[in-house]
Amino acid sequence: MSRRKQPTIPDELLDQLLGGADPRAALADGSLLDGLKKALAERVLNAELDHHLDGGEPDGRPNGRNGYGKKTVLTGTGRLELQMPRDRLASFDPVLIAKYQRRLPGFDEKIVSMYARGMSTREIQGHLRELYGLDISPDLVSAVTDAVLDEVAEWQGRPLETFYPLVFLDALRVKVRDEGTVRNKAVYVALGVRPDGTKDVLGLWIEQTEGAKFWLRVMNELRDRGIQDILIAVVDGLKGFPEAIGAVFPRTQVQACIVHLIRNSLSFVSWKDRKAVAAALKEVYRARNAETGQAALDAFDDGPWGRKYPVIAQSWRRHWAEVIPFYAFPDQVRRIIYTTNAIEAVNAKLRRAVRARGHFPTDDAALKLLFLVLNRVAKEWRMPAREWIAAKAQFAILFEDRFTTT
Repeated sequence: MSRRKQPTIPDELLDQLLGGADPRAALADGSLLDGLKKALAERVLNAELDHHLDGGEPDGRPNGRNGYGKKTVLTGTGRLELQMPRDRLASFDPVLIAKYQRRLPGFDEKIVSMYARGMSTREIQGHLRELYGLDISPDLVSAVTDAVLDEVAEWQGRPLETFYPLVFLDALRVKVRDEGTVRNKAVYVALGVRPDGTKDVLGLWIEQTEGAKFWLRVMNELRDRGIQDILIAVVDGLKGFPEAIGAVFPRTQVQACIVHLIRNSLSFVSWKDRKAVAAALKEVYRARNAETGQAALDAFDDGPWGRKYPVIAQSWRRHWAEVIPFYAFPDQVRRIIYTTNAIEAVNAKLRRAVRARGHFPTDDAALKLLFLVLNRVAKEWRMPAREWIAAKAQFAILFEDRFTTT
């Protein structure tokens, strides 16, 4: 294979760039080479925005330039402060330096990519030594991945859209070292579905335990970041959760996750009876309407399984006000809203990434990994659920102007 010919720069251009200065000074940090990187990057970014504006918005809305914002990015030689061009609709996502990215393309991305796949710093160190013959310290790997925390902070505070038809709210557990003791902490995840059916992770939060008070704080933060209305919030059976949502979004319909109710019900059932009890509960959540579902629950309670496990019917009745909304929808729409499967699929990928870790040294270390995993997951979200077209038609009827005018 022939070697690629390196581009040559005319001596006259080099003399013009140096302007009589010492050539050695051009190689120092913050001088000529960094200035060239900055000028070239900003020129490319402006060209990308011009191309974006020339293409127009998919929905026909007018767009235009909206000044510049400052962004500090890491390079192989240090930090660069760039003037990032902005558009009025905030739909511009540059290719050179994507939103929430803090590094110019380079070898750091390989380290971050391996970290996002669940590899520890020691495993990354060994992998780079074995494949590339590079001997780097775990501290260097940590320094590279710690740069992600700036992206996490920017992503966590980004403005959100004003309206989401569906928001799924759930929490998973991770082990984090806290004051010398490894504790189980709750990671709160909020997943929104836009009017076009595409998904958007709204945020991640870590707290000592899962509780309605903290969810109230999350709801207030989502509102402060721009959300004005949510049609349906799908939640687990946490006590006080509906009230926390209603305090901030009073018109939001709170839907209990049927899968959580079933799992909670079966936790009281002996292993040999679980299959039969789960089959009996199908009569309740597959009923044609709320009245039929209520009758099926009463029949379950009066039957042999209800008498053997009375706590099951009691649990369903406690959450019945949050079960009722999903009966208003046809079967194809129920598959979207009656369960937190959408967010549980996200949680499954998060759990897979943290399982091999044992525990995290800090909350920031946990957030760093979870954020990177979510970035990878989001790249797979190209199409809405196939039932979404039917769901939109139902939402337009049931919620009228709240859905159609947004």
